[in-house]
Amino acid sequence: MLSDIEAFADFMRMLAPPTPAPATASTQHGNSLFVGIGCSLCHTPALTTGNAMASGSATLPSAALSRQQANLFSDLLVHHMGSRLADGITQGAAGPDEFRTAPLWGVGERVFFLHDGRTSDIVMAILDHASEGSEANQIVQNFQELSAADQQDLINFLRSL
Repeated sequence: MLSDIEAFADFMRMLAPPTPAPATASTQHGNSLFVGIGCSLCHTPALTTGNAMASGSATLPSAALSRQQANLFSDLLVHHMGSRLADGITQGAAGPDEFRTAPLWGVGERVFFLHDGRTSDIVMAILDHASEGSEANQIVQNFQELSAADQQDLINFLRSL
């Protein structure tokens, strides 16, 4: 019999991913901009699970979870995000300005953004990626150089995830 923690982990593993909104001309253009300005360098659109994803058992891999594409918009890596996002917390080898790339799937359903929920403004969340020491400085600059219409298309794309 599984413990409550193992049962909860299995439940979470089997939840369906968020369903993106139907594509529109605006969201398709926003997707192109997302890639073009460099957001997808860290917020990788899709990753594929391994050949034998664990099912809660060390000996029985889950066929349902193995070799599946996950459109989570994250590379799952830790990046330096600079002084603006630094929270003073060190976890393992990650310093106070280092964070694992947050998956963007379902971001259109979120009310608060960033690791600490500091903003409900998605544009502010993008702009807060820029500061001294951030790996995202150039990408934020690229975003700021977009026209207002292009910025809105990119936001519409994010809201559609």
